[in-house]
Amino acid sequence: MIDLMILARPTSATFAHMPKGPLSDLLVIETAAVLAGPAVGMCLAELGARVVKVENKRAKGDVTRQWKLPVEDTSSPVSAYFSSVNHGKEHLFLDLKDEGDRERFDALLVQTDVLITNHLAADAEKLGLARERLRSLNPTLIHGHITGFAGKPDRPAFDVVLQAETGYISMTGSDTDHPAKLPIALVDVLAAHQLKEGILLALLQRERSKRGAYVEVALEEAALTGLINQASNYLMAGHIAAPMGTLHPNIAPYGETFVCSDGGRIILAVGSDAQFSALCAALDQDGLASDTRFLRNTDRVKHRAELAAALAPAIATWPREALLKILMEAGVPSGAVLRMDEVMATPAAQAMVVEEVIDGVATRRIRGNAFRVSPL
Repeated sequence: MIDLMILARPTSATFAHMPKGPLSDLLVIETAAVLAGPAVGMCLAELGARVVKVENKRAKGDVTRQWKLPVEDTSSPVSAYFSSVNHGKEHLFLDLKDEGDRERFDALLVQTDVLITNHLAADAEKLGLARERLRSLNPTLIHGHITGFAGKPDRPAFDVVLQAETGYISMTGSDTDHPAKLPIALVDVLAAHQLKEGILLALLQRERSKRGAYVEVALEEAALTGLINQASNYLMAGHIAAPMGTLHPNIAPYGETFVCSDGGRIILAVGSDAQFSALCAALDQDGLASDTRFLRNTDRVKHRAELAAALAPAIATWPREALLKILMEAGVPSGAVLRMDEVMATPAAQAMVVEEVIDGVATRRIRGNAFRVSPL
């Protein structure tokens, strides 16, 4: 394989449960920056692919290298944000507008199985990433591309704007005067999953047809797929979702949070009448189970504030862990409201932490793939 003076090689790029990885024979180039495209590249790297991240030399690399918390070292070449989606990759700094660097890129491209990009349409020619040119260089290439707004290829797209324009912010927060964005770039995450699925399907198709493919995902459309029941609530019932905090418009008590005697918080996810009866029995509140306001889920949704007020005193007499234990034994869906430090201390999270040295900096993140594949 041609030597392209890759500047940083990962210490490891293995996928848990698969020592070699099902994609170990694939070469992937990633020119995409920020989150959605790099998340796809990381997932493929975890599955065993060799992923070369081509970063903009003129801009000193992916912009997220500089997206740092106030507590992070400003002189470090990487940030926690950058580290979150750039595990298991090789890093190559090129200026695709420079003739020499373009030649180096092309030499790698002709060997490549998958290319991941997210440039604006107006920049395709300048960067040598126009579809026709790529096809002429590598007819079997699977080109995965992320755009912003559907039908508006030159409009820049950022997660918070998309959360606003696809309805998420209008539904999130405690009320209409206190909107909130989801505290992760959820639209990017949704788009990454869509693109990963499309690329894997294109690779399967290529095995049969021996032909390359162009796979495109718009952030806007990916966000719309995530509206699921809220979209159908409007399309079928004319219901316009309003901010409800953690609550659910169709189910109660579902999303209600309560404070326990030790100050810990729990959240309920009671989705059936049987589960509600079990909740009342576990709390020794049989009167609530027979109250006509709370007999059926539709009743509980109408009277959810009254129900929460009735449940709160009973829950407040229990320490959190003891209460969660009896609720689990009773088959009542519930959980603790945990801070990030508490989450990262759980066995599940600890098992998913992946460490790697990037540009001399020790980095950590959560693995991008959560599925397991085992022999039948």
